[in-house]
Formats: sequence, structure tokens, C-alpha cells
Amino acid sequence: MTIAIFGNTLKPRIGEEIQHLLDFMAQRNVNVLLSSEIRQVLNLRQYKQFPDADEAIDFALSVGGDGTFLTTAAMVGEYNIPILGVNFGHLGFLSEVRTQDVDSILEDLVSGNYTIEQRSLLRITSSTGGNLASSDALNEIAVMKYGLSSAISIDCSVNNEPLTRYTADGLMIATPTGSTAYNMSVGGPIMVPQSRGIILTPIASHSLTVRPLVVPDDWKIDLHVKSRTGSYMVSIDGRSQIVNDTVTLHIEKSPRTIKLVQVCGTSFIKSLKEKLLWGE
Repeated sequence: MTIAIFGNTLKPRIGEEIQHLLDFMAQRNVNVLLSSEIRQVLNLRQYKQFPDADEAIDFALSVGGDGTFLTTAAMVGEYNIPILGVNFGHLGFLSEVRTQDVDSILEDLVSGNYTIEQRSLLRITSSTGGNLASSDALNEIAVMKYGLSSAISIDCSVNNEPLTRYTADGLMIATPTGSTAYNMSVGGPIMVPQSRGIILTPIASHSLTVRPLVVPDDWKIDLHVKSRTGSYMVSIDGRSQIVNDTVTLHIEKSPRTIKLVQVCGTSFIKSLKEKLLWGE
């Protein structure tokens, strides 16, 4: 078995946790690759580096919070590698495994006591002449005003049918997986990750007549944004880019998915109760 380890090197005690994982793997003859950042920052150059090593990887281990998990997903997504998240953060809807449970969870992983869950992605592209490269998002794509500029105007169409013009600070397009992330903080609905839908949630809307909307995940969404500054910001799972407002954005379900490792004792409902105090 080969496992690639990724982590947020800015987290306190991350070095201790990574070393603990490496000791665990060594005792069970598990081959380990490290992300370039971990390998360099923690001075673990005796280990091979992902993705330089030409080896088949069974799992990716993300050590940090949900932000680290999203970074890991972006790095390994094209390799179709299942990801397990170890939570060094706060809420941790993606990184569900607590550090105190990591040994028993890894035992389950090594012994094959786990399932693989497919999570949908959103793909964003821009019209001809746009400066935005095609990219996939596990959580959300957010279109937002840039800097201290006034609200932007967003003409939104779904399946080639005009929906509305949002006058707001931005618009959130989220997956069910991302419904408990940025989408939740701006008042969007929570969806079970296995649901099939795309969430459209305005950010600080200047109108009382628009509300969050869920559409089928096989619908295509087109956005044309106007800003007084001539540009706006697009954030793809936290990776931001300034975009010229002369282009049209196209958002739809990606043909790719991200594989999440589900181990015994973890579930979305359990996370709702424990991390959001659901119903209390």
C-alpha cells in the first residue's frame, strides 16, 4: 500500500503529527510519499515527493482543516486518488477524523474497513477571450466584487433561460458538499452531500425578492457580471482571480468527481450534531 501525505505546515504541532503518521506507516510497511511542502519545511527529504515518484498511490491523507483538504483535492484530483482528512482545524466537515482517533482509523484503512464516496464537482469556464482558465471546485465558486467597489450586477441564466439580475456583493454557486462552508455563512441552505443539486446563494443582496435557490445538477449556469471598476473576483474553493467583466462565465457539473474515504464512525448527520449542535 502507498499513501501520499499532505498537510498545513503552519498548524501548531503539525511536525509531531506527521512524524507520528510516518512511524505508524513504517511499522506496517506502508510506503509513504510526501507533498513537496511537508518534505521541505519539515526536512523529511529521505521520503519521495508527490507527484514526482512514479508509483501507484492508494490514498491521500490530508492533515489540517477543510482548507487543507481542498488544497489536497486540487492536487490529487486528476489522479483519481481517494482522500481521507485528519482534522487539525475547527468544524472539519471534509476532514472528519479527529487526531485522537487517527490510529484506529488508519488501522481500518490498512485492513480495508472503509468505503469510498463520490463527491460532485463544479466546473467553471469563461467565454472566448476570457482570462479565467477552466477549473473545478469541490465546495463552491464565488463571484464577488473586488476591493472596496460598489455592488456588482450579475445577470444569471439557467439552461439558457434568464433567471434574474442579482445586484449584490456577489453570488455563491455551491455543491452539496460545499453547502456547509462559505454558502452556509451567507445564509444558503444545507444539503446532504449525496444530494444532486447546485445551490445559488446571493451575497449581501440589495433586493428582498431574491433568495437562495437549488437547481438540478445537470443544469448549466451562465453569468455575465458588470462592475463599475471593469473587473471582479472569482474564488474557486478559495483560489481567487481577478476577471475582466467583458466575459461570460459558464458553470456546470464537472465530469470528474472527488473520492472521499468514509471510515466507521463518521457520517454527515453525526457532523451536523457534533459540529453545528444541530437541533439543540
